[in-house]
Amino acid sequence: MSSRLNPQDQQRVDSYLESPIHQVPRRPFKVWILLALVAGSVLVLGLLSRMLGQLVVA
Repeated sequence: MSSRLNPQDQQRVDSYLESPIHQVPRRPFKVWILLALVAGSVLVLGLLSRMLGQLVVA
């Protein structure tokens, strides 16, 4: 996709975005932690629904 800005304006935008204030240090994304959180929440909610179902049926 080509830019609609003229080269001088595009250079200003690039230098603005590359300034240190816009460089936020981030930790690497850890897929396994996200997967564990999703699996744990599904497990806890599943157990909770089974317990509530047994309370209602019994």
